[in-house]
Amino acid sequence: MSAHLAHLDPRLLRAFLAVAEELHFTRAAARLYVAQQALSRDVRRLERELGAELFVRTTRQVTLTGDGERLVPYARRALQAQDDLLAAFGQARPLLVDLNSPGLVTGRRILHRARELAPEHELMARYESGLTGAAGEIVAGRLDASFGRFAGLDPALRAGLDHQPVRYEPMAILLPEDHPLAELEQIPLAVLTGETVYAGAGNPRTPEWTDLAHRLFDGRGIEVAPPAPLAVGDEEFQRIMAKMRNLVLVVIDFPAMPGTVLRPLTDPVPLSPVSLVWRKGLVHPAFDALRRAAAQITAEESWLVRPAGGWIPAIDLATGSVHN
Repeated sequence: MSAHLAHLDPRLLRAFLAVAEELHFTRAAARLYVAQQALSRDVRRLERELGAELFVRTTRQVTLTGDGERLVPYARRALQAQDDLLAAFGQARPLLVDLNSPGLVTGRRILHRARELAPEHELMARYESGLTGAAGEIVAGRLDASFGRFAGLDPALRAGLDHQPVRYEPMAILLPEDHPLAELEQIPLAVLTGETVYAGAGNPRTPEWTDLAHRLFDGRGIEVAPPAPLAVGDEEFQRIMAKMRNLVLVVIDFPAMPGTVLRPLTDPVPLSPVSLVWRKGLVHPAFDALRRAAAQITAEESWLVRPAGGWIPAIDLATGSVHN
């Protein structure tokens, strides 16, 4: 082994992996919170130390060479081993926890409790807007955990993940305040027959939610609205929804939006099964606190007690996403 490789800086491997996964130096630099120039220097230094070209760079694109593709699994294992070592001696990096959206309650409450249980560790919130979007980041090692409907994930994604059921979130409808149904305090599902309801169709980060809507509406004469322009941020989402004037399928704790009212669904009460989801084999000293926080709040709030007649998709029962 050369003297260079015996003392290889893990920072260079992190720089390489970021570019390998993004295939874009600007995005990779933003992900690592470093200047693009510094990132490029680290990649070139790694190439010199390995004596191999790792990327083909043109003005239009960045691609991995054969040596670059060969390095990816080794780099991931080396960095995971370093993280495990630091965790074992109380020097862990922050635990990165995705909360989907800043206004949602379940994940935020669990994260806050975990911070109370483990004040000596850093637990950082991230917002990927949907479990499918977050799950890809978790499998790739860019996130540690998230919340959402585990059964709605692609089986290939589920294979690399583990989960802990935490809540059955009652579902609701968000509708314009001048809509005729806004006069009702609760909305029986039968009343929605003939209506079109937006449920994130076309959003690549939230297909698990659209799938849940299709399963709920099937046979009830309710249509899932076609894809709308993909809105990023609360302000844009509110603008698009106000323009489309669609009813929107949400959970009961969905944050208030100007010009709308939220009404719970009934007869039956549809439930969205929410799990804490993480990468199999995750080792981090704060992760135990996150799981304990989830278990505590779930018990205190009776989040896994199903109301009489509560509706849950059969596939969620089959994949162990439902607590018995």
